[in-house]
Amino acid sequence: MPKLNYLRLCILALTFVVAYIIFSNRDFLPFHNLLITLGLFGAFLAGGFYAYGFTAAPATAVLLSIAKEQNIIIAAMAGGLGALIGDLLLFYLARHTFKEDIRRVSKTKIMKFIDRKQTLILGRLKKHVLLVFAGFFIASPLPTEIGVTMMASVNYISMKKFAVIAYVLHTAGIIIILTIGKLI
Repeated sequence: MPKLNYLRLCILALTFVVAYIIFSNRDFLPFHNLLITLGLFGAFLAGGFYAYGFTAAPATAVLLSIAKEQNIIIAAMAGGLGALIGDLLLFYLARHTFKEDIRRVSKTKIMKFIDRKQTLILGRLKKHVLLVFAGFFIASPLPTEIGVTMMASVNYISMKKFAVIAYVLHTAGIIIILTIGKLI
C-alpha cells in the first residue's frame, strides 16, 4: 500500500482543478445558474468557504463567477460575513483549544531560534510585521488558518477586535476578487 505523505497537497491541488472547472465553464454550467439564483446567500456561502485553505480556490472561482450578476459592495459584505463566521471558529480554537500545543511548539529549539532571529532583524516592529503578514493571509485566498492563528497568538487582540479586523480584510479581499470577476 503506497504511503500518502502528500495527501493534503494532493487535495489542495484537486481544489485548484475544481476551481478551474467552475470558472472556465461559467457560461454554460447549470452550477453557474444555481449560484446566480442563490444571490447574496451564494456570496455568503462562497465567503464561508473562502476562509478555509482547501476550499479557498473553489470559493474564489464562485465569487469570480457571480461577480457580473451581483452588486460588488453588497456581495462582498455578504461574503465577508460568511468568511468572518468561519474565522471566528478558527480564532476561538486557536486561542483556547490549541493554546497548550502552541505554547509547547514555541518552546522548541527551532522556534526559539526563529524568534531570536526575528527579534534581531525586526526589533520592536516584530509584532506589527506579524500582524501585517496575518492580515495578508486573511485578506487573500491563501490559507486563512495561518493568519488567524498568527492573530490568535497575539494576546492583546480580543475576539471583538479580531472580528472587526477579519471582516474588513475579508471584505476587501472579496471586493478585489469580485471586481476582477466583473472585468473579465
